Amino acid sequence: MKIVALKYGESVFGENNIFYGGDEANMLPITFVVYLLQTKDKNILVDAGCDDGAGFKMSVFKKPVEVLEEYGLTSDDITDVIITHSHRDHIGAVGHYKKATIHIQKDEYESGRKYIGEGNKINLFDEIFEVCHGVLIKKIGGHTKNSSIVVAEDKYVLCGDECYYKECFDRGIITGSSKHPDKSRAFMEEYGDEKYKLLFFHDKDIFPGEVGYFVIK
Repeated sequence: MKIVALKYGESVFGENNIFYGGDEANMLPITFVVYLLQTKDKNILVDAGCDDGAGFKMSVFKKPVEVLEEYGLTSDDITDVIITHSHRDHIGAVGHYKKATIHIQKDEYESGRKYIGEGNKINLFDEIFEVCHGVLIKKIGGHTKNSSIVVAEDKYVLCGDECYYKECFDRGIITGSSKHPDKSRAFMEEYGDEKYKLLFFHDKDIFPGEVGYFVIK
């Protein structure tokens, strides 16, 4: 499996959103990333990103689909799009992927359906779904009531917004953007083990100052 980060923007966010108990007035940098998982038979996007900044003032920005094209794939090459949750910066650009199957937790779909086109095949799952061998979607329900993560090859954990920074794990502080802190704590306890390689969607240290694609493995 090949894993590619598609970074499409940078902005700032209140510390209180990133770290539980943080200072709302202290603005910290965040990045905007979606991930591409390539297997022998599939090109899977984990989240679609957005085309409009989703209300964030971006210091650097490029549409995620344009970053994908720089990598060498078109929107029609994408076979599957996994949506970790239905916030606009994760689902807003899903309309580009008209040939893809959209995978989204069944209750999260209710808030995200307005972004998904009529022609797509939609797969609704409850707790866990295996997209293909080595790619598992798992409901966590910390960030939103029905938000999910993706686990690839039993090692790579694509965290969605269950955690913004690696520093949250390092310091043992859950994200401040959690609707269900108990589930966020359980997520960090389960995946804080060194055997996991955590991949974040907003960590400030993901190729700072750049947009583009970056091969993880």
